[in-house]
Amino acid sequence: MRIRANCANEPVWKECNAHFKLPNELKILDEIVHNIWWSWNYEVMELFAFIDKELWNRVEGNPVLFLQSLPFSRLEAITKDSSLMESIKMLYSTFEDYMNEPYNKNIPSIAYFSMEYGLSHVLKIYSGGLGILAGDYIKEASDIRADLTAIGFLYRYGYFTQSLSIDGQQIANYEAQHFDQLPIRQVMDKNDQPLVLDVFYNSFVVYSYVWVVNVGRIKLYLLDTDLEQNSEWDRCITSRLYGGSKEDRLKQEYLLGVGGIMLLNKLGIKKQLYHCNEGHAALINAQRLVDYIQNSKLTFNQALEVIRASALYTCHTPVPAGHDYFEENLFRKYMDHFPDKLGISWQDFMDMGRTNPGSQEEFSMSVFALNTCQEANGVSKLHGTVSKRMFAPLWKGYYPQELHVGYVTNGVHMPTWAASEWRRCYEKHFDQSFYKDQSNIKTWGKIYQVEDEEIWNIRTTLKKRLVNYIKDSFKDNWLKNQGDPSKVVSILDRIDSNALLIGFGRRFATYKRAHLLFTNLDRLAKILNNPYYPVQFIFTGKAHPADGGGQDLIKRIVDISRRSEFLGKIIFLENYDMRLAKRLISGVDIWLNTPTRPLEASGTSGQKAEMNGVLNFSVLDGWWYEGYREGAGWALTDKCTYENNEFQDQLDAATIYSLLENEIIPLYYAKNSKGYSVGWIQYIKKSIAQIAPYYTTKRMFDDYIERYYNNLANRSEKLKRDNFSKAKELAAWKEEVADHWSEIEVVSINYDEGIFNQGIEVGSAISMDMVIDKHDLRADLGLEIVQLREDGVGEESITIEAGTLEKVEGSKLYFTVKLPVSHPGTIKYGVRIHPFNKDLPHRMDFAYVKWVHI
Repeated sequence: MRIRANCANEPVWKECNAHFKLPNELKILDEIVHNIWWSWNYEVMELFAFIDKELWNRVEGNPVLFLQSLPFSRLEAITKDSSLMESIKMLYSTFEDYMNEPYNKNIPSIAYFSMEYGLSHVLKIYSGGLGILAGDYIKEASDIRADLTAIGFLYRYGYFTQSLSIDGQQIANYEAQHFDQLPIRQVMDKNDQPLVLDVFYNSFVVYSYVWVVNVGRIKLYLLDTDLEQNSEWDRCITSRLYGGSKEDRLKQEYLLGVGGIMLLNKLGIKKQLYHCNEGHAALINAQRLVDYIQNSKLTFNQALEVIRASALYTCHTPVPAGHDYFEENLFRKYMDHFPDKLGISWQDFMDMGRTNPGSQEEFSMSVFALNTCQEANGVSKLHGTVSKRMFAPLWKGYYPQELHVGYVTNGVHMPTWAASEWRRCYEKHFDQSFYKDQSNIKTWGKIYQVEDEEIWNIRTTLKKRLVNYIKDSFKDNWLKNQGDPSKVVSILDRIDSNALLIGFGRRFATYKRAHLLFTNLDRLAKILNNPYYPVQFIFTGKAHPADGGGQDLIKRIVDISRRSEFLGKIIFLENYDMRLAKRLISGVDIWLNTPTRPLEASGTSGQKAEMNGVLNFSVLDGWWYEGYREGAGWALTDKCTYENNEFQDQLDAATIYSLLENEIIPLYYAKNSKGYSVGWIQYIKKSIAQIAPYYTTKRMFDDYIERYYNNLANRSEKLKRDNFSKAKELAAWKEEVADHWSEIEVVSINYDEGIFNQGIEVGSAISMDMVIDKHDLRADLGLEIVQLREDGVGEESITIEAGTLEKVEGSKLYFTVKLPVSHPGTIKYGVRIHPFNKDLPHRMDFAYVKWVHI
């Protein structure tokens, strides 16, 4: 018989988990790697690179995976290396000292809610600026010892990993995270079983595991719906960041808001303040209302006073289209059970999310946040102004300039984003208290005393590191998508750390105007191909998978970069994440930003560059509108010369080319005999001394404390005191005003009518006497005259003078008011009445206004 050449059945496998176990002496390392503290302490990363540099690079700087991947023989060898063990113990001692410092009781306690957190490239629960800001913020909270607890999601796939096809098209790859390889711990219940949070979604229940990320002293709790108790659709709630349909988004925001508060309740965590980082978290206040009504037996209006007094809404979006809106039937599907719990009608509940109550508008999370948070802020000075205009329709009796919407300009966590070379420089030349006093401009001024050559050497080191990183990390990808291997070799050969390197890295949305540089390719080619003054541009960034315009921009840049005149001179780097960002913002010479003003709410990448001696070249928008200093960077004007966007783009592009040709490139290459430009170093010193100290999260957190947190904590405590007596009093007062507001009657107005016929001289004043009858309204009233004037460039300015209450006779109030006239031209005047109560935090808290016909 013929013998077959092979005979085998299918493999039969049986799984057995091999548990990772560290020697007892090294368990302190496990504690360190499971605390994100390592991400802003370069000594930890240097230690791991010293232990096994090849492995450290292979695991892409993931310390948990690094420890898990070390052979047991190597771990044992470490324990026998007395010098290495001494270094490990010293590092752990530093960590212990940090962790053992108590919370600062002078800072109110905070619950912080955000859809994303950028803590490290290892933990993919962020997509861009909003998440990076949130991550930096809670790191700073840890550093200043704030009692803060944060809530977010543990996404199975997170945001996408970007690659490019051979023709330059963006490809979005969603790669599952292996939770056991991340710096996280699962929260267990008292029986040492996984804690499960059950959240009622109107007609069904969604179950969530809970994970915790230790961010220094701060606990970040992450919800995870990928468990068997849930349906296939509900398991996907925490699958992807910003993926799926409108309904998927609503289910996420319900879980973040309602589920987030339920989680804090389950964990027994109570805070003084509740901070919504964007409107995604607005529904925290819906659940907080329910809790006060059910547990403290307050009415809806009383509970609203209480929760508003302890809530802050931070808006990051400068245009209405960027906010979340939900169609009524979809919103009802998930929120239909809330009005009964609140004791109000469905119409009243919907109106809390509508700019125009009683209309058929969709439910806006941002409007709901504004109606349930006492305070609101934009994320830069300019964005605060833009936000006032955007939200003005909510308070129709008032002008944008009067609104309570303020701002806190974003900052960055300096220990995270400053390269270790710069941190050593700062530690060497600045005070020992530097990290705890980063807002002190006098300390930063010591950079002027640092030798020019030392600064140039740091910059040279970081540029070489960036170039080496690009060559090492992107060669394989380029070989796959460039098509011609010879072109890849040519690109690698042409990347030059001695060239003037200009970086552009951000989300690829059309308003960011990444295309601006390519308006005149002939002129650009002349700049980039000057053999004596080499210049190279490095681009990176992701476009949202649904943003065709942003993806087209990426393809266009890739196409241009492959042209012979730009080969190796314009480079696009795939998969912009925190790791690449840190290399780029520390390794280039200039950070370029070209948004359409005023659509950049803040931006923080340029602030990170500041910490590394990189100079900014940006439109005067977002943070740079405040941050620009002449002789410390460059700016495109904030003026809009043309209404036609194409013409404006051409003008701005020409300005970029001109500044490069006539100022920037000559300055960089004005090198002395030692090989560096003294003028360029002076720009760096001025940038670090006069800009950097204003854009750290330390300054940012200080601003939140001063402008919002302290005031909110004080007022909230006042309203809760004596069984909520002040909250009940205020609610009753508002109810009484609302009931009788329509009864207000203007009995008489006396003024010189001639001023509206013949005019009035500048320097004189408009005077009025007015009698108002309140009838049955018991509340105090205020009266004021409002002057509205155009300033000649289309901007309106207002002047307000309060009236004086001369006497009261029964229900009648006698007012006089006088408004000086200080400018010539056409001026509008109006008189308005408003209710007055000294316990209101601001007028928009109860925006009842009656304009008087005069």
